[in-house]
Amino acid sequence: MSFEITVGSADDVQRMAAWANDEGWNPGRTDAHAFFATDPAAFLIGRLDGEPQACISVVKYGAGFGFLGFYIARPPVRGKGYGIQLWRAGMARLQGRNVGLDGVVAQQGNYKKSGFRLAWNNIRHEGAPPAGKPPAGVSLVDARSIGFDRLAAYDRRFFPEARDSFLASWISLPERASLVALRDGEIAGFAVMRACAAASRVGPLYGATPEIASALVGALATKLGATAVAIDVPDRNKPAVKLAEQIGLKPSFETARMYTGADPDVDYAGLFGVTSLELG
Repeated sequence: MSFEITVGSADDVQRMAAWANDEGWNPGRTDAHAFFATDPAAFLIGRLDGEPQACISVVKYGAGFGFLGFYIARPPVRGKGYGIQLWRAGMARLQGRNVGLDGVVAQQGNYKKSGFRLAWNNIRHEGAPPAGKPPAGVSLVDARSIGFDRLAAYDRRFFPEARDSFLASWISLPERASLVALRDGEIAGFAVMRACAAASRVGPLYGATPEIASALVGALATKLGATAVAIDVPDRNKPAVKLAEQIGLKPSFETARMYTGADPDVDYAGLFGVTSLELG
């Protein structure tokens, strides 16, 4: 049998998203469009006798950061060494960078052997969205109405590198809504919700306070007509975990945020939900 690793096409990235859905990861229905626009050469496909059977994404951000995701071998080819070949090709592309990933429980031991260490756990919480209005003095506006330089600078507080191409797509694709919280004219929160096969996913979810984060989730659910929401909550932010519990969301899925280098210097206190498990 012939196994070949190539850079994927736009269609391949859609296939990878479908495989992720098969694994129960519940990606957004239009997420793959933003993923591909961020770093088109980052999506590697392993083909066995010409048929796609495995994949990995290795996205470069800035000069020093990378994020690994979509590490999937289809069930018929697991345990045959094809996945590790893809892994090595992907890590070679990110050589010299601090690499992050969100690892499912079953693979975390293997990631540690490959030089990754645990930074925190992301606990997906799901359930009915909260009701309620934003706190006094806070208004919620469509994120697409905010000057993009302001929005990108705010996002950069919570992410290791600038990711303008990703962010521009992330807020403007179909089947999603994005809101910014303004307080005294300054951005005090930002969130995106996108439709998925199951519960609508929220990410990123940033807020200066838990009350602002909760208001963003509730307002986004109203805009999208979502009856169930899911947030990947970083457990290092204890108020974020408490908020998820207070609004009635229940743990359903867990990954480990892991890095090959030091934890990035970001505003963890304002990070109530990570953007995606595939691209960070």
